[in-house]
Amino acid sequence: MSDRMARVRMVAVAWIAVWPTITLLLTIVEPLARGWPLPLRTLLVSAVMVPAMVLVLFPAIDRLLSLVMRFNRRTVARHRWGAVE
Repeated sequence: MSDRMARVRMVAVAWIAVWPTITLLLTIVEPLARGWPLPLRTLLVSAVMVPAMVLVLFPAIDRLLSLVMRFNRRTVARHRWGAVE
């Protein structure tokens, strides 16, 4: 994989993980932290989100994308050599 493609993949993995996570956390935190100053709300959200992203979501999504890419490479290779019609 080229360096540029690796960066594009990293951006895609980050976005796929960040958007639903922050949406879910904001939905949960808003009723609990209503009336809190914005810096405290964002501190709470980031304190939960960053470890979840780094320790759970990024590795899981990366593994999933690796499996998909490996499957696609095998399928393409078989089509090239005529093994699959």
